[in-house]
Amino acid sequence: MIKFLRIVFYNFLILITFILLTEIFFGYWFDKDNFGPYMREHRMKNQRIEWTNGNEKITYFYRRNYHGFRGADINPSEIDAIIMGGSVIDERYKPDKYTITGHLSKNLEEDFNIRLTNAGVEAQSTRGMVMGFKNWLFKLNEFSPKFILFYVGINDMKWSENEKLNDFKSDGHLLNPHTYEVIKDNIKSRSILYDSARIFKFKYLPREGFEKYDGKIDENYKKNYSFTSYTFAKNNYNITELQKKYNKKIKHYIFRIDELSRLSKILGSTPIFITNLASPGHIEEIFILNHELLNHCELKKYNCIDLAKQINGKPEYWKDGTHTSKIGSEIFAKLIYKDLKKIIEINN
Repeated sequence: MIKFLRIVFYNFLILITFILLTEIFFGYWFDKDNFGPYMREHRMKNQRIEWTNGNEKITYFYRRNYHGFRGADINPSEIDAIIMGGSVIDERYKPDKYTITGHLSKNLEEDFNIRLTNAGVEAQSTRGMVMGFKNWLFKLNEFSPKFILFYVGINDMKWSENEKLNDFKSDGHLLNPHTYEVIKDNIKSRSILYDSARIFKFKYLPREGFEKYDGKIDENYKKNYSFTSYTFAKNNYNITELQKKYNKKIKHYIFRIDELSRLSKILGSTPIFITNLASPGHIEEIFILNHELLNHCELKKYNCIDLAKQINGKPEYWKDGTHTSKIGSEIFAKLIYKDLKKIIEINN
């Protein structure tokens, strides 16, 4: 019995030594470009989804690849352009070909041989996008897309007037808010054995079962639908009063826009800002944020597409008041592309 236990003990020591040596020599413990505790919720996801819309039913896989983008694996050096935004860009609730990104990418590939990659992150505002550069995009090897599109506005409304100007951490769940989870995520991200296991699972073992999404428009939303038009807002809002009312929020928003422009140029990319709307339309807050962004783009010579102004709201454009329906994504993508094409022709 003692001899048997001694054999078990020595084999255990050999195994532990092997694991430690493997981690020391092949792990990412000292890699400054490792994601560490960041992006744990947005990498190597492979969820089977069943999407229905009337008589149409599609089964697809919602994939976040090794580098954190929606879609199949791709070398960061091969990415031509990305689009950043919240869930309204991530659009995990519909097949890729029906998303805003999918429609834009198809047009860009046909006209310019440019493939647009989806970098949307649920719940993300410009705060999270800034954080994403520093803890995600800057860590990608040889990553230098020609263009970075920013679909901005809606999620920036949710932040308090008293937010801290440089507090970007609590946005889009790029970093788990719980200290214990941060430590655990950091260890998992740097371990070569755990990372290899995750890669195998991601490629060959998608999550069991289905997520089910219904593409039809929510009846309660449709019944209570009300849209404030751009014409009404322009003719009835007092710009000066709105600037005073939302002074802090505007200041912080424009600060982050400048940051996104600066960070894009570090990657050698041309930033393009796109205004957007939810189903209530041009209500005060989004109207003034879009107004100030457009004025700032003109002042700083930024490329900016005023999608919001072009949207003549119809209830069928949104499925729940915030997220676009199948037809809404197609319509919005067409409106964006009219101006995007001109920008690409000048800068490509």
